[in-house]
Amino acid sequence: MKVTRRGFLKWAGGAVLGGAAGVGYVTKIEPEWLSVEQQIISLPGLPAGLDGYKIVQLSDFHLYPFTAIDLIEKTVARTNELGPDLVVLTGDYVLETAASIFDLAPELAKLNPRHGIFAVLGNHDHWTEAAVVKQGLAEQGIELLHNRGVLLNESQFLLAGVDDLWSGTPDIESALADWREGVPTILLAHEPDFADDFLGDGRIQLQLSGHTHGGQVRVPGVGPVVLPRYGQKYHNGLYQVGPSQVYVNRGIGIIGPAVRLNCPPEITEFVLRAA
Repeated sequence: MKVTRRGFLKWAGGAVLGGAAGVGYVTKIEPEWLSVEQQIISLPGLPAGLDGYKIVQLSDFHLYPFTAIDLIEKTVARTNELGPDLVVLTGDYVLETAASIFDLAPELAKLNPRHGIFAVLGNHDHWTEAAVVKQGLAEQGIELLHNRGVLLNESQFLLAGVDDLWSGTPDIESALADWREGVPTILLAHEPDFADDFLGDGRIQLQLSGHTHGGQVRVPGVGPVVLPRYGQKYHNGLYQVGPSQVYVNRGIGIIGPAVRLNCPPEITEFVLRAA
């Protein structure tokens, strides 16, 4: 019998983790236990003047009904304490209704990076109503990289983003239209497994993704037992893909059943180093 992601999480949150104490931990404690993961990334072509440049990635907020606004507030406050140069958001802002973006985006707009907030959409944003999610982000001045890129810091590196790969209309060539030889390039793409397609020609040095939630439940010695489509190969942390790298963030929010085990919500702090 094929085990679905939702079926396994229900089983893990109930039968395997049964008992009041265990259920309390996986439903109340770990889902609120923010973890800051720092990654030192050597980026070929990065100018010496940007050595130490700090990017914070946040992903998969899934506001309501399982993720409450107070966790978003804590996430924003903790991110601001890190003093980022740039914040990137890698999709899935909502879960059941697109209108949740009008509560979420004003909180995200309180992020205070020195050089802006940039975002891409995820599959759940499309499955609800992408136009509404886009509106909510735009009203708060959060810049959506919809199949396009921006040259930042006086054109010293390119930040590009593609529409959701599962349910949107991704166009990697449009996203890289401003690519220049020798300029380091970072790509935002919600689903990580497309790294095998995107990173092959050497134009992109680093892809940042979310989507998997790390599996939400990770069994010691086994890892995530159930993962979503397009998040089967790269599901948590940093991977080398040829000469490039892909990083997968575990996300802030969760889908139902609302449990996390050995897989806390994540804020990722990248410190770039000149190669």
